Amino acid sequence: MARDNFLKGAAILGLAGLIVKILGAFYRIPLSNMIGPEGMGYYQTAYPLYTLLVAISTSGFPTAIAKIVAEKRALYDYRGAHRVFRVSFAGFLAAGIITSLFVFFTAGPIVDAVGNSKAYYSLIAMTPALFFVPIMSAFRGYFQGRQTMVPTAISQLIEQLFRVSIGLFLAYQLVGIGLPEAAGGASFGASAGAIVGTILIVIIYIKEKGKITEEIRSSTATEPESISKIVKDILVIAIPITIGASILPIINTIDAALIMRRLQEIGFTEIEANGLYGQLTGNAQTLINFPQVLSMAIAMSLVPAVSSAFARKDYEDIRATTKSGIRVTLLIGLPSALGLFILSTPIIDLLYFNYSLAEKQSTGAILQILSLSLIFLTLIQSLTAILQGLGKIMIPVRNLAIGAVVKVILTYILTGIPSINVKGAAFSTVMTYLVAAILNFIEVKKYTKVKFKFMDIALKPIISALLMTAVVWVTYRYTFGILGSKISTVLSIGTGGIAYIIALLLSGALTSEDFELLPKGEKLARKLKSKGLLKS
Repeated sequence: MARDNFLKGAAILGLAGLIVKILGAFYRIPLSNMIGPEGMGYYQTAYPLYTLLVAISTSGFPTAIAKIVAEKRALYDYRGAHRVFRVSFAGFLAAGIITSLFVFFTAGPIVDAVGNSKAYYSLIAMTPALFFVPIMSAFRGYFQGRQTMVPTAISQLIEQLFRVSIGLFLAYQLVGIGLPEAAGGASFGASAGAIVGTILIVIIYIKEKGKITEEIRSSTATEPESISKIVKDILVIAIPITIGASILPIINTIDAALIMRRLQEIGFTEIEANGLYGQLTGNAQTLINFPQVLSMAIAMSLVPAVSSAFARKDYEDIRATTKSGIRVTLLIGLPSALGLFILSTPIIDLLYFNYSLAEKQSTGAILQILSLSLIFLTLIQSLTAILQGLGKIMIPVRNLAIGAVVKVILTYILTGIPSINVKGAAFSTVMTYLVAAILNFIEVKKYTKVKFKFMDIALKPIISALLMTAVVWVTYRYTFGILGSKISTVLSIGTGGIAYIIALLLSGALTSEDFELLPKGEKLARKLKSKGLLKS
């Protein structure tokens, strides 16, 4: 029964997480068309700081609370479990007050230090979220510890829905006043989502209060733990996870300051630098997020699969799962990267139709470089999941930190070269993920003793992706003059997708083991085998 609850809970949270990511990725396309690169620059200047503070308050701490609450409930210490929640709630409330007040009163100096003073409205609009998100996290951790995942899933979905809808509505209403104000309206969407999400999960808690009180009354008699002991237990679990979750937001926060400053040092005005930064982070980076929805689903499946095999000491299963996970990841990352590379500017033209020709070409050039990072980023996700399944949680954190150092150095050097400018930041991102992926790959080989066959793992996916790329290029080139850029782009993506699936099946790049990593994968594999479309 416990295993069923776990699997059901994982499925609920996984589905909610995927929907949240999809909504978040699509959100920026209409927003970009409303406020343009300049507005996105203001929005993206504030957003990394918000995500950093949110990562600190929501990544490791809910996990730590959930773990400790679950352990105490397993011993029928329901009173102790609820005491953990009350202590963590008080701590999160204090953290929310301090963080939100700090940002509210120092927003001006912060954006001035970054070199983008007009991002003030975007940053100030996020301060309510910094208060409510930690509170919401305390409730989520408690419910997860009770193995009740629905409250967390519902609050995540509602939070994102309000963030998207309110953000777009306010941006639309304020764009006539000014781009800084419109970007601030978009930023307030995060606060609106956090407020509604918190209210919702508090209502759920109040409804469950009767059951919780009954549990506490039936609790085994134990000595109440001191507040200092509870805080220590939470921190021991939360800090390593929080460090890992904070690295990327830290990179993005440093990027915001570094890129803006370096661009202005080589002759761009603050508004010009802000527009280029918006093209990089608000437009090109948004498109990089789409394929990650699929690769994250694979990574989420890899952790329990590897963990289960590791607990059984079934190292053959670990090696088989590792090989399959890396192969499927390449099957996602390679075509996504090459497709975005070959159609970079046409895709920008299709999605960001309100941009000028110069903005489309500039953003397309940035996307072409940034697209290559997808190969390594998707690999990082799967390799990290494998290492986490093996209990090596801090190794991928260390490797990503090394990649972050590479990024800071390269961004500083390359962005300061006038002929390269913001494209240097895109190239540094590619190198960051390349370094982290190589280091993770070395560690995975070390701990799993896995031996890869280049033909099966890489060559077949590469050939299939190259064939797809050729079909995309030919389709776009010979239909562009007849159908125009937008229709040709959609047609090229469709024909490329069909060509890629056919190439995978004909080359034998997909196996039945690969389908086991996907929901309902075994059933789909059987159908393909019965039709002779899957070789093994």
